[in-house]
Amino acid sequence: MKPFHLESGMTTLRGVFYPTGYMVLMFPTEQDAREAERRLMADGNNGEEILYLTPACVLGELAATAGDEDSMPSIGTEAATVRHFVDLAREGHHGVMIKSPSPKETEHYMEVLKGLPISFGQKYRRLVIEDLVTEQ
Repeated sequence: MKPFHLESGMTTLRGVFYPTGYMVLMFPTEQDAREAERRLMADGNNGEEILYLTPACVLGELAATAGDEDSMPSIGTEAATVRHFVDLAREGHHGVMIKSPSPKETEHYMEVLKGLPISFGQKYRRLVIEDLVTEQ
């Protein structure tokens, strides 16, 4: 699992975090995130398309893309979604980003990760952010 670094192509034209073709999953602890990595690797993923987001990373790089709530409102929900990731990171949650371009891959990865305590999960499709799990 590689450390996350915000790259071009992972944001909207307005600069808000929107990594099309990726799943972003938040876990309550680092151990939970590492277990997700272990399961994905055991399933045959080589780790090159798995990115690890520490709480500090979310509070830094990701938070900076959302602006503040008083800024110009977003047409979609992408800024609000980033703010939700930030709220979880403030509580110490860790994130895992998995490249998953097709619905079939997304479904498969969610099956591989079944039973893990995913606190929040989103799949970024071309024009839609899909809820994978909501807070329990």
